[in-house]
Amino acid sequence: MTLSRHNPAELSPPTGFSHAVTASGTRLVFLAGQTALDTDGKVVGDTLSEQFETALTNLLTALTAAGGTPHDLARVTVYATDVADYRTHAAELGRIWRRLAGRDYPAMAVIGIVRLWDEQALVEVDGVAMLP
Repeated sequence: MTLSRHNPAELSPPTGFSHAVTASGTRLVFLAGQTALDTDGKVVGDTLSEQFETALTNLLTALTAAGGTPHDLARVTVYATDVADYRTHAAELGRIWRRLAGRDYPAMAVIGIVRLWDEQALVEVDGVAMLP
């Protein structure tokens, strides 16, 4: 299985994502959207950064259960209820990402939404991974 990241010089330099990821392998893992739910099903964290860390941890926990690692992530989508707040805290969110998932960035998108299933949730993260 291989994931190759492509960041052409003709595009703006990516910061915390890759413009394109090609994948060849034998198994796709589709990761459900994860929010900052604890094991009791309650949203934890009052800030976007706190919730992002928990949501990403939950996503990576599901990925690990499927036999993958953060390096296997080919695509991640972040849904944020306040994109301006996301942009304001982008550097901190990037540090959280690098600490939990490393520097092999998947293709990514951040999408602004009105609200999530749980009203207290500020962010949700889903993804697709390629496993050997």
